Amino acid sequence: MPESGIDIFPATAVRWPDVQVLFAQHGELGCWCQYWRHSASAYRSGGPGSGEKNLQRQVADGPPPRMVAYQNGEPAGWLGFWPRHKLDRLVRSRTIHKVDDQEVWSIVCFMVRVGYRRQGVARALLAGAIAFARDFGVQMLEAYPIDPEGNRIDVTFGYVGFTPMFEAAGFQRIVATNAHSAKRTRILMRLEVGSLTHSVQSNPTEP
Repeated sequence: MPESGIDIFPATAVRWPDVQVLFAQHGELGCWCQYWRHSASAYRSGGPGSGEKNLQRQVADGPPPRMVAYQNGEPAGWLGFWPRHKLDRLVRSRTIHKVDDQEVWSIVCFMVRVGYRRQGVARALLAGAIAFARDFGVQMLEAYPIDPEGNRIDVTFGYVGFTPMFEAAGFQRIVATNAHSAKRTRILMRLEVGSLTHSVQSNPTEP
């Protein structure tokens, strides 16, 4: 369940101003959660402001490609996910291979604003994503976190997520990938959403 004081909603068009607040520090050349959504060449060739424009279009067109966290009403964090087959760089990846033909939604990143970190925002985002996936009819979620093995990892590398958080949410380790973050192997993990009950709660729809 989401942490106390944290609300999670899909990143629909009505929330675009809050999404801009979350990514304001990225500037015109920032990722804007586009890295996995385009081929390497398309991502590199995008001009200033292209990331923001692409993100705005994706939010408007749907399905909601991400979840937004609010703490006490303020935008605090972000989780990026989408159907794997729509994530062009992931489809082409030589380090994170598709393990079977199961239709999955891939969780590719977390982003928590400075001032809101280490307060359970990432856990709440993950719980909200699971609830949204269940209600949206997604059968399988997939993620590619690293195992910190009890060590503290620089927040720069935390965007991929950590295995203990996913395991606590019911994800299972499937296979070690050839990808790395913080010099640690990224683990392909899965959660069979279709088998979950409605005990997982969030705010998956607009108020």
